[in-house]
Amino acid sequence: MELGLTVGDSLERLEATVSDVSDVSFAELSIGEGGADVDSIDEDRLRGALDRTDSELCVHLPFRQVVATPVPEINEAIVAYQSRLLEWAGAAGAKKAVIHGTARNPHDTDQRPIVAAQLEKIAAAGEESGVEVVVENVGHQKRGLPLTVLGDLARESSTAVCFDVGHAYAEDGDDGVERFLSRYDDLVSHLHVHDVRSRGDTHLPIGAGEIDYEIVTDHLEGFDGTVAIEVFTDDPALLRDTARRARAHLDGHADSES
Repeated sequence: MELGLTVGDSLERLEATVSDVSDVSFAELSIGEGGADVDSIDEDRLRGALDRTDSELCVHLPFRQVVATPVPEINEAIVAYQSRLLEWAGAAGAKKAVIHGTARNPHDTDQRPIVAAQLEKIAAAGEESGVEVVVENVGHQKRGLPLTVLGDLARESSTAVCFDVGHAYAEDGDDGVERFLSRYDDLVSHLHVHDVRSRGDTHLPIGAGEIDYEIVTDHLEGFDGTVAIEVFTDDPALLRDTARRARAHLDGHADSES
């Protein structure tokens, strides 16, 4: 298992936090619309920051761009855009790229084969650039595919999954976490870990919310993929504690305080 930190679109956050959290080996940088514009990223600074923190790179593809629409020309443009970003990511040495599992109308069953085809094309573009594309569950959002639909489409399109534990809880509580992992744990290559409260607080340190992380332990003990800590704080102590708790749960050694 490799632990990392999400850093948004900020090289400053990468430089300020990654070096302060022990046992972290990668940074996940948001790129494209809503993230860092790849045409303006100071690549020397990025490489220097990764070297100084002894970390590798993962990227998060645009948050605002859906995977599929009912319009073929738009779908072609989406694949072209994501392919351009993946080409940049590959050249920058990124190992994985997270894409939100979204569609213009995620509840339109007639569009699901199109979503699967789009995922397959985008994943193929990533493979061509040397980057593994992983599709993230965002079913708690307006355009996010429901958990089981995302799992079925990921399997159909042979796309790996970024399982966001907090998003699954926000969508359907601990039952949603259990249901997804019991059916699709073999697809999970990348994790986003944080905690959530049912009143709407999200991206909290693990232990500050309501998620039963023992469910994650039950299904992913011994996980050998990548795990990104997605806690919205720059406090090194809180990030270190979440890193410790995540490793304990995934190694199967969580104590009563976790």
